[in-house]
Amino acid sequence: MPLPRLRSLPVWQQDGLIALATWLLGFLVYATGIHRLVAAYDHGPLAVRLLELSALCGLELLRRRVPLALVLATAVVAVDVGLGPSLPVLIIYTDFLYAATLYGSRRTSRVMIGLAAFTVVGVLAAVLVFAQQWRAAVLAAVGVLPFVITPVWWAANIRQQRDVAEAERANAAQLAKIAELDRRAAVAAERGRMARDLHDVIAGHLSAIAIQSEAALSLPDPKLAKAVLESVRENSVSALEEMRAMIGLLRADGGDAETTAPARLADLAKLAESARASGLEVHIESTVDADVPLPAAVDLTAYRIAQEALTNAVKHAPGARVDVAVHCLDGVLAVEVRNDVPGPLPAPGGGTGLLNMRERADAVGGELTAGPAGGGWLVRAELPVGTPR
Repeated sequence: MPLPRLRSLPVWQQDGLIALATWLLGFLVYATGIHRLVAAYDHGPLAVRLLELSALCGLELLRRRVPLALVLATAVVAVDVGLGPSLPVLIIYTDFLYAATLYGSRRTSRVMIGLAAFTVVGVLAAVLVFAQQWRAAVLAAVGVLPFVITPVWWAANIRQQRDVAEAERANAAQLAKIAELDRRAAVAAERGRMARDLHDVIAGHLSAIAIQSEAALSLPDPKLAKAVLESVRENSVSALEEMRAMIGLLRADGGDAETTAPARLADLAKLAESARASGLEVHIESTVDADVPLPAAVDLTAYRIAQEALTNAVKHAPGARVDVAVHCLDGVLAVEVRNDVPGPLPAPGGGTGLLNMRERADAVGGELTAGPAGGGWLVRAELPVGTPR
């Protein structure tokens, strides 16, 4: 069974293995007698050296607790220097410098870098001032200083790379969150569009069917009842076609499913016939040239607004006169639906139908107003179509 990687172990096990390995390595160095850095200055017996080594390796278990571990390790090193500096103690002490720089706070890390630089300058200055044999002292100092500089520089570099990686992970998480929010917004927008279509198309046809069916039941003239029933059937077929088109669009993966042609202002006459069969007196006035195509989105929006306005007139003003006017002037398509209102005028409200009409107008950059006007009710939409040719 292969040994697990060191980084996959818990922190305390990692530090325990590091302490054990350093103790064994230090024991071998002391046992072979190659631990002396200054041969003429060594006053520590082997038992004391091993005691220092054991104490320092025991502190390795606390190496991540900054600055406690570093302070205690510095005290052990001070004792070792007093007895004569030894190689194992200096090597192990570099790990405490490394751990303090890597695992300490940002402020601690900056302090460690400053202390390393100050130590280099201070040691060299002290050697030049106080050493009798300055050349040998400078060489010894140059040999010892890497034990201070290297671990601090290495840990600072690793910490910088770790901070960069954490920043990238944080950015990636933010981008993922933004993408998720965009996806939710897109889903919500699509659901809103589907809700508008269901209300404006299917609900409109069903409302007409319900009203016309009720009217047909009370008509004594068979011919007139037949005409109303034919209109009911036409509305039923239209509703089914619209529903099939919507279902096909929802099932399509790449948007290449066959759907029925979208409704246009050219179909306004059929819409008026359905409204007349519901009892309305509908008059249409249009100055839009049928040979000049309108933008598809604007054409569909204008049709849906007229459809919803006529549906509302059927519901709230049965038997009333409705005037539908469609004009295109100076790059703006204006759709007006005005109907008489028997009885008192209702207060302007914010029903689903009016909200859907406003949203449709806003979607193509236009605007819509609706409310009482001249003793009746007026719905007016202004939709930009570009500069007329």
